[in-house]
Amino acid sequence: MKSSLSTLSVLLLVFTFQLSAIDIHDSNFLPDSIKKAPTNWYNLDPWKDGVIGVSADRAYNELLKNKKATKVVVAIIDSGIETDHEDLVGSIWTNKDEIPGNGIDDDNNGYTDDIHGWNFIGGPDSTFVDNDTWELTRQYGIFSRKYELKEGELLIDKDLDDYEHYLVLKADYEKQYAENNEIHENLKNLRNKIISSEIIMKNYLKVDSIRIEDLASLSTGIDSIDEASWFMQRVITQKWEVSRFDEGINIYKQILDYKLNPEFDPRPIVGDDYTDFSVRNYGNKFVEGPDAFHGTHVAGIVAANRNNNLGIAGVADNVELMVLRVVPSGDERDKDVANSVYYAVDNGARIINMSFGKDYSPYKEYVDAAFRYADEHGVLIVHAAGNDSKDSDKSPSYPVKTYLDGKGECETWIEVGAIHWKDGEEMAAGFTNYGKKTVDIFAPGVEILSTVPGQSYKNASGTSMSAPVVTGVAALVLSYYPELTALELKKILLKSVVPYKKLKVKKPGSPDEVIRFAGLSKTGGVVNAYNAVKLAGKN
Repeated sequence: MKSSLSTLSVLLLVFTFQLSAIDIHDSNFLPDSIKKAPTNWYNLDPWKDGVIGVSADRAYNELLKNKKATKVVVAIIDSGIETDHEDLVGSIWTNKDEIPGNGIDDDNNGYTDDIHGWNFIGGPDSTFVDNDTWELTRQYGIFSRKYELKEGELLIDKDLDDYEHYLVLKADYEKQYAENNEIHENLKNLRNKIISSEIIMKNYLKVDSIRIEDLASLSTGIDSIDEASWFMQRVITQKWEVSRFDEGINIYKQILDYKLNPEFDPRPIVGDDYTDFSVRNYGNKFVEGPDAFHGTHVAGIVAANRNNNLGIAGVADNVELMVLRVVPSGDERDKDVANSVYYAVDNGARIINMSFGKDYSPYKEYVDAAFRYADEHGVLIVHAAGNDSKDSDKSPSYPVKTYLDGKGECETWIEVGAIHWKDGEEMAAGFTNYGKKTVDIFAPGVEILSTVPGQSYKNASGTSMSAPVVTGVAALVLSYYPELTALELKKILLKSVVPYKKLKVKKPGSPDEVIRFAGLSKTGGVVNAYNAVKLAGKN
């Protein structure tokens, strides 16, 4: 029985970890014992509140009272935003040069009726891309069609570099498919085990509902009853609900049916050639899309209304959120990322938040060109480091700031890792990517309560949440010091961190290994709005 419990516990931990890795972070998936994050903790102050937030509330209360601010346009490149959310109304960017609904590109920017931004993964008839593949799957599909042989055929005149790349892709794809299929099958088996054990025990006890006291007092001796009783005790005490497994089964079924299916291609919905980077004006005006959970959550962290006594308070006031829908349920495509960056820069965004990433970037040179464009035009880019508990110095999560041609990097880029609200050894989030060379700064990213579609609010965790915290701090500072360049703003944010030079934390992804927090990023610290505002005032 002990070995069975260990197997079940490990599977559930893997299940929860896998959910965190793909940014499915509803608090219902978290054990009850850790559902204690202080309300609005990411805005709190380490010294006054005893919580390792970013001191946004303190900055407003002590440094910015009666000071004049200007609006800052922040582009949210994500899955879409519920623009009429009660806590975001008033913070959504409006293109004043466009007349709503007249079917004319009034400002001649190439996008018709782009009132609040643009949906780069929509069709001309108001349809949407919802599910899409992972980039690994796309590349595996492309190369497998080129190199997979029918029985008896010989491969001749092959490009050896391409072929070697294909072998890497194939191994990675097969590993990913096997792992996700195994979890999917195990979750189904556990779900069935819960149902069958519950039926056995209800019949044995002759009851309609099972109490833990009844199970604990049972004598052993009948194998099937003994096993069912033991299992139901774990189900009840650990709150392994069938609905929880149903949701997990559905998530992994979607991974297998869409994200890891090389034959699936939703791009005909958009109607463009996604390898043709000369075309930019595809998509549609409907920026919310079919599932705007992620983008709406990110948006609320940056700029949910701080003064309406509703829901939550975002990090920054005086923000206009430009909505750019690029991220489906799957990996974003390089073409859409590049074009959304061009759109953001050309339409006045001063900060771009990118809470997404993937393992492969087949058209990186085109994405690099867009980031060069943003850099040249003084736009700050904030990117989430990723949720794979890996060293980004060795294994990047694309997009990245270094250019493929080896000619430097995007200087106005900030890469963000995630911290927990717990201090001490728990402070580095277990899922966060890190890197002494590639990650710049850390920010709150665990159990962040924010806006979600349906006029609601939910907790979520991930570097997807820590990036908009930094974006919010950047927007806060810039709104009061609009003369700052993107590079000056970046330097202020990095120089004003709260450092943790001596703190030792559990290495992300490891239950036992302890390392220095300072070694996880360039600054070794956590972003802080109070310090940043003070420093900006001295410049």
